[in-house]
Parts: sequence; structure tokens; C-alpha cells
Amino acid sequence: MESLELEKGKINKTISYLKMLLALLLFIFAIDLLTVAMSHLNNEVAENILFATRNPFVSLFIGLLMTALIQSSSTVTASVVAVVASGHLSLEQAVPMVMGANIGTTLTSTLVSFSYIMNRKEFKRALSAGILHDLFNIFTVIILLPLEVYFGFLSKLSISIASLFISDESYSGPVVYNKVFTRPITEWISSTIGIPFLTMILSVFLVFAAIKLLSSSVYKAFVLDNFQNINNLIFKNPFMACVYGTFFTAAVQSSTVTTSLIVPLVANKKVSLKKAFPFIIGANIGTTITAAIAAIYKTEAAIALAIVHFLFNLIGAMIFLPFPTIREIPVRLSVYMGEKSVKSRFLGFAYVLLTFFIIPFLLIYFSND
Repeated sequence: MESLELEKGKINKTISYLKMLLALLLFIFAIDLLTVAMSHLNNEVAENILFATRNPFVSLFIGLLMTALIQSSSTVTASVVAVVASGHLSLEQAVPMVMGANIGTTLTSTLVSFSYIMNRKEFKRALSAGILHDLFNIFTVIILLPLEVYFGFLSKLSISIASLFISDESYSGPVVYNKVFTRPITEWISSTIGIPFLTMILSVFLVFAAIKLLSSSVYKAFVLDNFQNINNLIFKNPFMACVYGTFFTAAVQSSTVTTSLIVPLVANKKVSLKKAFPFIIGANIGTTITAAIAAIYKTEAAIALAIVHFLFNLIGAMIFLPFPTIREIPVRLSVYMGEKSVKSRFLGFAYVLLTFFIIPFLLIYFSND
């Protein structure tokens, strides 16, 4: 009887692993399909938006709003890199936009927390985890944006580093988007459907379906039985948690996947919010290890922008990770916001709408610059 139960457990575990792999492939496919659909749908409109402002604060909120709307910071960042490479947008103008994209991409983990809205205690923990990712990027922007605006801190530093990789500024080759292995299929589907808007809607649904499937399958595969061992291995030390977050995110090429997986772990009390924070910090660093995107363009400014993305998250990690007292600030604030949102669930929705959509839209709309 025990052997039968053991065998059944192994089969269930194998199924969970397969579901996790399929969900990961679906997510990569959906993001790529969204990238293709957006490039076909409104490439010209997107470039006009990018060119529209020289105000760094409006530029920040354009990056935030665009990323929140299409749920892919990699798509927004790749688009900005392409425009910088073409010479139509300066590196200084693009830096705040990349910062905004970093904030906008945290929307997904916050939305994942709303799947726990029917259980007050789980919802409080899940929303706190989602908001924690938001706060890390918001605090990093608050610190680094003024330094960039007044001193050109990130842009000058990144240009210095980029000059070590490339010295030929005369390159005028074609602008080609970084292609993933799913691109032939996504291009075929997009051309078969023939209506980019419908392709975009389909891809958005697939993104959310993939995230939901990935979250549940990883939970069943790693959490239900033997997560205590993984908990001790990954989350025991904050620096190791950061390293694991970096490498895992670099492997799957999406901080959205990584941080969305943390939400159910925190919601189910398998990992404390304090221990999850260094992992989230690492995830932010891991998602920037896509320097190949900029390397394709072979222009110093484009490589510098990819380096800016990396430096932004690395410096943010250096500010919070080594100092437990500083690390405690966003954790406590996210817990406080989680508690308030549970008392009135409307506050949670209001936070998402105001932070990611209403405030950015109003600031962009009423900007005179």
C-alpha cells in the first residue's frame, strides 16, 4: 500500500514538473507573441510616444505606463534600445524610461496576489509580497533618478563602461530585435491571424494563463512536500537568496516569472516576507542580464542603455541588501499596506490603478513639456 502511494506521489510530481515546463514554454511563447504583435500593431505610435517628451519625469511615467499596459519590460526596454540605436532618442532621455519600465513590470506579481482575495490572511501576505517588489523599484528610482537628472550619474557611468566593449561608433547596421527560439512560430501565428490587435489580445490572455499555471505547478512540484529543504537552501542566507534569484531569473529570462512564484510561497507561509526580499532583489538583477539585446545593435549608446538597466538594479541591491535595517523599511511598509488593503479590499485595487495607470496617465496627459 505504501509503495503504491509512493508510486502515485512520484507520478504526480512528474506531472507537476511537466506542467511547470509547459507553463514556462507557454510564458516565453506568449511574451514573444506579444512582442511580435506590438511591433506590427503600433511600432510607429510607440516611437512617437518615445520621441514626445524630453521631461525625465514624464519619460519615467511613459516607461511605467507602457510596461504596465503590455506586461513586458523586456519589450519596452528592447523598443527603447532600438530607438536609441537609431539615434532618434538620446541615452539621457531613455534612462528614466528604463527606470519606469522597471516599476511597471512589478504589476504582474501584484496582480497575482489578487488570486488570494477570498482568503483574508493569505491575501494580506500575498499582496504584501507583490507590493514589496513595487517598493524596491520605487525606492531605487527615488534615489537614482535625481542623481541621473542633475548629474547624469547612470548615463555617464554606463558610457564609460560601454566604451570598453566597443570603440567603433560609425556602425549603421540594421536594427534587429533580439529573437528567441519561439520567433518562427509567433511570426507565423501573427501573419496567419493577420490582425495585430487580435494577436495582442490573445497573447495577453496567454501571458496571464501561463503565469497562473506556472505558479500552481511550481508550488505543487517544490512546495507541498519538500519545500523545507529548498527553504533552508535558498532563503537561509540573504546573499545566497539574492544569488539564487539572479541566476534563476537569468535562466528563465523573466523577473515576472520569478517574482510571481514568490507570491504564493509567501501567501502560504512557506517563506517569510523578510527572507523573500533578497530573492526579489536578485530577480531584478537577473532580468537585466540580457546584454545580448544591446550587443546586436553594435552602437555604444545602445550598449550603454543595457548597462544602465543592469546598474540601476545592481546599485539598488547594494543599497538594500547589505544593511538589514534599510532592508526592513520596504518590508514593513509593504506589510502595513497589505494589512490596510485587507481591511478594505478596495484599497488594493485603488493602489494598482493609481500607481500603474491613473497617475502615470494624468502626468503624461497634463504635461506641457
